[in-house]
Amino acid sequence: PFGLFFGPNTSTSNRCMIGGMVGNNSSGTTSIKYGVTRDKVLEMEVVLSDGSVVTFGEVTPEQFLLKAQQQDVEGDVYKFLYNELSQDEVQQEILNNFPDPEIHRRNTGYAVDELLKMRPFRDDGEHFNLCKLLAGSEGTLALTTKIKLKLDHLPPQHSVMVAAHFNSISECLKAVVPSMKHNLYTCEMMDKVVLDCTKNNSTQERNRFFVEGDPAAILMFEVRNNAIEACRDKASKLIDALHEEGLGYAFPVLEGAQINSALALRKAGLGLLGNMVGDRKAVACIEDTAVKIEDLANYIEDFTTLMAKHQQQAVYYAHAGAGELHLRPILDLKKSEDVKVFRKITEEVAVLVKKYNGSLSGEHGDGRVRAEFIPMMIGDKNYELLQQLKKAFDPQAIFNPGKIVDTAPMNNALRYEPDREEPTIITLFDFSDSEGMLRATEKCNGSGDCRKLPSANGGMCPSYHATREEKDTTRARANALREFLTNSDKPNPFDQEELKDVLDLCVSCKACASECPSNVDMATMKAEFLYQYHKSNPPSFRDTLFAKNTTYNKKAMRFSKLSNWLLSSKITSGIIKRSVGIANERQLPRISTISFYKDVQTIKGQYFNDYEKKKKLYFFLDEFTETLDVKIGLDAVALLSGLGYEVLVVDHVESGRSQISKGFLEEAKKLADQNVSHFKELISEDTPLIGIEPSAILTFRDEYLRLADDKHAARALAAHVFTIEEFLSQEIDDGNITSGPFTKDHKKVKLHVHCHQKALGNQADVFHALNLPENYTVTVIPSGCCGMAGSFGYEKEHYDVSMQMGEQTLFPAVRKASYDTIIAASGTSCRHQIKDGTNRKALHPVTILKQALR
Repeated sequence: PFGLFFGPNTSTSNRCMIGGMVGNNSSGTTSIKYGVTRDKVLEMEVVLSDGSVVTFGEVTPEQFLLKAQQQDVEGDVYKFLYNELSQDEVQQEILNNFPDPEIHRRNTGYAVDELLKMRPFRDDGEHFNLCKLLAGSEGTLALTTKIKLKLDHLPPQHSVMVAAHFNSISECLKAVVPSMKHNLYTCEMMDKVVLDCTKNNSTQERNRFFVEGDPAAILMFEVRNNAIEACRDKASKLIDALHEEGLGYAFPVLEGAQINSALALRKAGLGLLGNMVGDRKAVACIEDTAVKIEDLANYIEDFTTLMAKHQQQAVYYAHAGAGELHLRPILDLKKSEDVKVFRKITEEVAVLVKKYNGSLSGEHGDGRVRAEFIPMMIGDKNYELLQQLKKAFDPQAIFNPGKIVDTAPMNNALRYEPDREEPTIITLFDFSDSEGMLRATEKCNGSGDCRKLPSANGGMCPSYHATREEKDTTRARANALREFLTNSDKPNPFDQEELKDVLDLCVSCKACASECPSNVDMATMKAEFLYQYHKSNPPSFRDTLFAKNTTYNKKAMRFSKLSNWLLSSKITSGIIKRSVGIANERQLPRISTISFYKDVQTIKGQYFNDYEKKKKLYFFLDEFTETLDVKIGLDAVALLSGLGYEVLVVDHVESGRSQISKGFLEEAKKLADQNVSHFKELISEDTPLIGIEPSAILTFRDEYLRLADDKHAARALAAHVFTIEEFLSQEIDDGNITSGPFTKDHKKVKLHVHCHQKALGNQADVFHALNLPENYTVTVIPSGCCGMAGSFGYEKEHYDVSMQMGEQTLFPAVRKASYDTIIAASGTSCRHQIKDGTNRKALHPVTILKQALR
């Protein structure tokens, strides 16, 4: 697939890109204003089936005829089109049977109807351009290498969104036609099924702020103008019009960043359907139908009746203003009866779409599922024309065969053999929220969000960012796990070298747990895989060393000076690294020479406040702080004490983070049970548990919920466990902390946020806390994983990939920072990676704030 983005964005920022895939005919949320992909493609450089590289673009009638005389594939294409489309009978057949031309989202078959609008087939038409045909051809005609696009001017500066709530799908769709008279830029729909999916997504739950009650559907209308008051006036008139029609029960008005949040909720909706627990899923087979907006309400009414006949409650989602809704029945394709319904529904919906002269494929293409029904949609003669067109372009059918023409029946080659016996996969982690680990892998719906590049923001998937190999995506890992867990004939289905290879570069950053629309938590599944794999393949000495590093570090602390000499000496450290398998380029971490427990009372005693203590809290001394970064732990206690909090420190075991990352789950489970048992009677809303190493403290909110025996206690405890930045941010919002105690000096801070904070918390909390000194200017580096990822970056075979990850965004941003700019990073491994990659020292946010405390 060759993706490209173009046109104005609906967000309030000045970006100038919206989604549009040349392989299909996607068009984004603003197609009602700016058109679809084929409206924007001016030229395409392609490789044809004979290996020739040609550029398609506008040609005059004279140039057209000259090209038709060429003795190559390009000439064959022009010759075929001229001979066929010049015939009145062929033209009439196309005009009579192709979808209504008023439907701008139509992508059924090949767009030969678009070619008829151009010269030489229409005297008053535009110059001929084959790009109109190639857009939406699904890679079946040529291999695209370059694309020249028409850009639109940026949209008006200001926007306002009305999120109209409705009590029924029917009422919602009746609102589309009157609303479209208001010069909308966006008219998007979400139904209750999609909205309910967003309730259980940690990222999207925050974006539900505007949802009132329990609507059956929401329509999101966006208006724009260069003056904000004019936008508000337009929104008010739109709401008045809906009131006059008696449509809708709530009309929240959104502005600024609120619009981006609402659009993010809508965008995530389809992927979130993968979170449906169990084998019944929202199935993609009829999700791309489009009709004229004047027919939309009647079409959906007929569609709903059809679904009721099959005892189906479908999903209704997306581009209502364009007459295209993503409709999905909810089926279990592991059952032969539902496979029959799968096919029956698609056939009957195809007939229904034809009744309204609509398009069975609105934007995403026909593919293997819908192409079988193209003859029904456009007629047999037109289908034969498409077959001949494919042959002219690709005589040997080497480009994406079996799509659009000559397609197998839609129910051939399904993922599962129906009515098979479902394998039982026993795991140590509790995957009951997904009905087992196998079904957790099946949540991946193949949307490919894990193939986002760093420029698209977000952290998923860092190894793919480095290698650009499909096998290093979350999608590939989930599919590989699913395949082997389903079909392995080994006693231990996890005992697969292929699985070990595909999971090797997963850095357990947790980005997929939040950024993947289906929340495919590959980090947890990798830990489970390693645990199960080790049953048949004992862990290496290096894995054991990293998993149990706290034990060894504590022993080394007894002789810290000697230990650090051994770790820093070029000769001895080289021997250690070679014998263990650590990259020679890495510096080994130094053991702390001071003891937290010995010094903490002295630190607390230095802070005497004239005012009453605000709150008691417990401090979790993670294993990395206790043995490597004691000074940061003492800074945290000093900061909290200086701000008026009574910091309580009790003896406890380590978090188990190292054990989890290396698959030592039995050991991690013991630690989880001990910590839950130890803290459950101490921690409450009034006395929270605070930690400073994100990957350690956040195990309480993540893995402990799957590991601990006492699930009830673990959940209750997790509700009151916070990173120190989360705690400070909330106390700022509650008015308990102000900038008063901090320096008035002016400083610049560049912040890299730990992966687990971004995935399991909110990086805004770190930003908020670092802005406590009123003259500190804090900038968040839009980086993904730093690349160190605990022990990953130390391992010699992973060193190069680790540094590639850092070079994506993080290292360049740090290098560009002036030397009077403070570099902030909350993770121990993050700070080591920044030092190795840029030779700049990074400080923990608590150290920065403690230094700023007057």
